[in-house]
Amino acid sequence: MEDAPAATFRPTWQQALGRGLYLGSLVAIAVLMIAAILAPPGLLWVAALAGPTVVGGLAGVLAGRFTGTQISARGIRTVSVFSDGVATWNEVVDLRAERRGGRTVVSVYLESGASVQLQAPYSGGLFASDPKFEGKMFALSYLWRSHRFGGLPG
Repeated sequence: MEDAPAATFRPTWQQALGRGLYLGSLVAIAVLMIAAILAPPGLLWVAALAGPTVVGGLAGVLAGRFTGTQISARGIRTVSVFSDGVATWNEVVDLRAERRGGRTVVSVYLESGASVQLQAPYSGGLFASDPKFEGKMFALSYLWRSHRFGGLPG
């Protein structure tokens, strides 16, 4: 039987929306380039720009519900729409907040020398901002140290 997670971290709805809008905008630009070849500016261009952007935003919010990090007695489990990964507590050597690009992310360093970037929590600019990031990072650090130096408290 799978143990209950001690903590679950997911992207905020603003982060999920922002990621979806970003990806939808990239698709919209590609569709707009094709529409530019097929038709003069008009209603088709508006649909080519707005459609994928709106659909991307909605898809991002939905995908955000299935993306995140679960902390349990077994270890750290990263969950995303396309992949999963588990690092047991005896594999985890260090846990740090690091700047990657325009974001502050949580990186888990493993005994093998590899590092894994967690899906959540993270914080950045505009839509990627998470005002509770520091508290989430402290909770993660506390759970890791509790397991590393004697298990979860009672």
